Amino acid sequence: MSAEAPLLAGTEDQAQARIVLGGALAAGTPSHAYLFHGPSGTGKRSAARALAAELLAEGDADPDSVRRRVANGSHPDLTWVAPTGAHVMRVDDVAEAVVTAATLTPFESRRRVFVLERVETMNDEVANRLLKTLEDPADFVHLILLTDAPGRLLETVVSRCQLVRFDPLPAGGLAAALEREGVPAERAKACARLALGDGARARLLASPEGDKLRSDADALVAEALAGDARDPAAPEAWRALLERAEGRREQAAEATEEAGAERLELEPKGRARQGVKRELDEAAKRSGRRARTEVLDLVLTLAAIGFRDLACVAEGAEEAVLGTDRVPADIPRGDPRRLREASERCEQTRLSLELNVTEDLAFPALSFRLASLVGASA
Repeated sequence: MSAEAPLLAGTEDQAQARIVLGGALAAGTPSHAYLFHGPSGTGKRSAARALAAELLAEGDADPDSVRRRVANGSHPDLTWVAPTGAHVMRVDDVAEAVVTAATLTPFESRRRVFVLERVETMNDEVANRLLKTLEDPADFVHLILLTDAPGRLLETVVSRCQLVRFDPLPAGGLAAALEREGVPAERAKACARLALGDGARARLLASPEGDKLRSDADALVAEALAGDARDPAAPEAWRALLERAEGRREQAAEATEEAGAERLELEPKGRARQGVKRELDEAAKRSGRRARTEVLDLVLTLAAIGFRDLACVAEGAEEAVLGTDRVPADIPRGDPRRLREASERCEQTRLSLELNVTEDLAFPALSFRLASLVGASA
């Protein structure tokens, strides 16, 4: 590596990551296993791709070509693994793609780089499969693990990696960035605060799609506050939410199918083509499931924040409100304890979905409990 390593994309606002990774590249001593940890949307994925590009470009006659191919995902010595389940990484995700491949020499680079996303979704079996690779990788192997929740990882996995911290992005900086992109100041401020340090989420919340998701969360909160006074003829908020999530599932699945159609056209007829079609069909299903889960996860998070904001108002702590552009000034001051419990109920339901709890049962139950806690007659 050169004495002056380049500033890696994704580390511009991450001092610790910049120092650790930049120093390793400059000294030519990169770790064989990194664990990038911190909230989503803080630069982990960008930094992982940039680090992979520098590792694979070392010694190449055309390093810029290597960087371009890494950027578009076409370098043969870079393997990028994401969980195929909506909530879990499977053994099949790592058995061949990582554990076996890590024993094979590089195709064209001096190294092979493996990036594993959302490693907190690994169960014990998957983690144990990876342990030997993490403990004693070949000299040419580098693994970069990414997680938003390091506390959910086995200690045996964490202890075998060099930790690289990615801190939440400051709300002020996120708001300023949104304003530069044309988002009105008050909305930019609220979206930045609601994002809880997640840059990607801040931009989503500021988009038309994000506005719809915020409205879905607002509807869940308003319906709970109305309690028995809710208009019985009005559609239940949770039903509308599930319909939106289903629509998003269909869109994501169709987009994946369309992207795979070109690949299928290039395959000759026969058994190999049938195998590719099955693979693409499964990819479309996985993409749809993830998209549906992401919608439900975000709306429940926003609803939890909504109740939290109301509790802040009830306790006279308006300065702590996150959704500053949508909390009415004349809202009745409810019981802070009940509002906090309602927020916790939303979070519990969000976590229960990771255990494959049936949504058609979880959401009506949540609606009933919220109304019982904070409804007008509670």
